[in-house]
This record gives sequence, C-alpha cells and structure tokens, in this order.
Amino acid sequence: MRVALISDSHGNAVGLRAALDDIAVRGVDTIVSLGDVAQGGPQTAECLDLVRAAGARTVKGNSEEFLFDARAGRNEEPTERHLVQREWVLSQLSPEHLDFMRSFEPTVELDLDGLRLLCFHGTPRSCEEIVLPSDPPDPFDGTGADVLAGGHVHIQQLRRVGDSIYVNPGSVGCGYGSVEPGSFHLDTWAAYAILEGRTVEFHRVPFDLDELAAVTHANGLPMPEHTLSLYRR
Repeated sequence: MRVALISDSHGNAVGLRAALDDIAVRGVDTIVSLGDVAQGGPQTAECLDLVRAAGARTVKGNSEEFLFDARAGRNEEPTERHLVQREWVLSQLSPEHLDFMRSFEPTVELDLDGLRLLCFHGTPRSCEEIVLPSDPPDPFDGTGADVLAGGHVHIQQLRRVGDSIYVNPGSVGCGYGSVEPGSFHLDTWAAYAILEGRTVEFHRVPFDLDELAAVTHANGLPMPEHTLSLYRR
C-alpha cells in the first residue's frame, strides 16, 4: 500500500494543491494529513476543503487546538499577530468547516502491508512537542509502531528509532529553508512523502509565490507583509 503524508499547509492552498496534484500523478492508495491545515495563511477554508475532498484521515495539530482555544496548542504565549490572524481565520470558516476540524484525530494508525504505521503531529504524546533532526528520538520510543510519521517542525526527516523508522514529510505550505538565528526563511516548495512498506520517497514541488501573494492580499489576511516576507524567492 502506498500512503502519501502531507502536513502543515497552514492556510496555503497554493502549496497544498501543488502537492495534491503531484500525488495524483504518482498514485497512492490513501493520504494522511498530519495536521495544522488552516491557521496562518489566506486560504483557510480552501485548505480544509482540499483535505476533505482528498479523503485524507487527518491528525489534529497544535494550530487546530489554537483555533478552538487561544490558550492551547502553543509552546509560548501567542503574539498579537497570531491572535488577530486567528480571529480572521475563524471568520472565514463555516460551521461545517469547524465540525470537520473537530473530527481530526489525536493519532492515526494504518496497516502498512503488515507494518504498523502510527501518525501524529508533534510526537505520539503531544501535538506541541518539537523534535528537530539534532534532537534525540526519545519521544518516539516505546510506541510499538514499525513506522512513525509526524509533522509540526516543517523539515523533512528520516531517522531510525530502534527497530522502527521516523518520517517527517516536511510542510506543503511553509517549509523551513533555514532555522538558524538570523537566517530563518521559508522555501517556495510543497514538501511531502510517500510510504510503501519501509520505503520512503521524499518529494518537493514548487508553488507560485506570486499567486500566493495575490491571494493573500485579495482575501484580506491581516498583516500580510509579515507572512509573505518570510518566503525566499
């Protein structure tokens, strides 16, 4: 079975659509979304519609928790920008969109050709927990899963955890090009992964930043220049 992993569109349907179109060409049996679908970008409702239309089982991310409770889903206090954009995002969503987000699961488990695949947002125990490539894989120990899949940190990763492997597909909406202080930026690539047994394919598809900028201004996302300034052309 071929499983596509997408994550962290953050309201960027330009990038999400680019990834889904590429996935359709490559062919998969199912799609799992690892959360953080709507909050942060100008196309919040469209991202939810795309994920639902794809039939993806979806993990609840920290930004979904933040949308339902401004005090939840973040490792630090939200900034004024986060709070203003949160209110705008909520104003774009219908009751059906909110019900769809409530259906997101803490974790998703699938049978991957006899292997146990466990999907989550940050770690199996918390959608907020951050595990970077330089961090030890301790939060992934003891799950009993053969393959672990998580998002949250917007960086593609593949590493061993005992006899298991951990996969992070990166972000389809705002992939991190650098996390170094003073050089942080986002790349204009929609990153995702495809699993087939223990085989992992990483993919990155370019998306149109000019299109995203036009939509950002047209849709009225508050403080648009901050969001757009992070992307590296």
